[in-house]
Amino acid sequence: MKTSENTILITGGSAGIGFEIAKQLSAKNNHVIIVGRNQERLDAAAAQLQNVTAIKADVSNAADVDALVNKLKSDFPQLNVVINNAGAAQYNTLINDENIFDKAQAEMFTNYLSIVKLNEKLLSSLVKQPEAAIVNVSSIVAFAPSIGLATYAASKAALHSYTRALRLALKDSSVKVFELMPPLVNTEFSAEIGGAERGIPASQVADELIASLETDNYEIRVAGTEQFYRLYLSNPDEALKAINSIK
Repeated sequence: MKTSENTILITGGSAGIGFEIAKQLSAKNNHVIIVGRNQERLDAAAAQLQNVTAIKADVSNAADVDALVNKLKSDFPQLNVVINNAGAAQYNTLINDENIFDKAQAEMFTNYLSIVKLNEKLLSSLVKQPEAAIVNVSSIVAFAPSIGLATYAASKAALHSYTRALRLALKDSSVKVFELMPPLVNTEFSAEIGGAERGIPASQVADELIASLETDNYEIRVAGTEQFYRLYLSNPDEALKAINSIK
């Protein structure tokens, strides 16, 4: 797939992985539309980018999604790439925390159901483009959960399953479906679980995404995710132990 002269939507594009992807793609002569919930952060991100439009919207809010889709169809009819990067995660132990259901519900809605909704609303436009792509950002924990992120992992496993089915459903269309599966990344999002100490740079995730778009590598298992995936295929129990650092 070409990685220049596209019109690209990136949810969660004002920070972390989303911002790095926006930065690299905007520098490659793409028009990038970044979406986020915080106007101040959006403005700060947009000031550092070229070829960018910033739109305030919460992808977990139905009214915001409707307004976003209407604006995209009106102002950016040439939109041909959607990168579903917005996410939510809350560390919990499953047994000693309060409001586990509420946290899990928020994660499932943001990380999975909101993506299904946005894709559904944009697909009719995407299939009309000569070349288009959907990129769903899941995670290494889509293959095996860590205890502290079990409900987050469940939402990413759902996204992984959906992405595979969507790719198959769209195989005869102009829309290519990619899945980006990072390991732990050094971002504010992952600070609570050791991202600063053990995470890879967000720029590395963006590098591997762009290289994979150019070669139509649809399952992008970034850095250590590839090795972990191989372990998961050969021995799921050992993969579960490894993600939880159990000897």
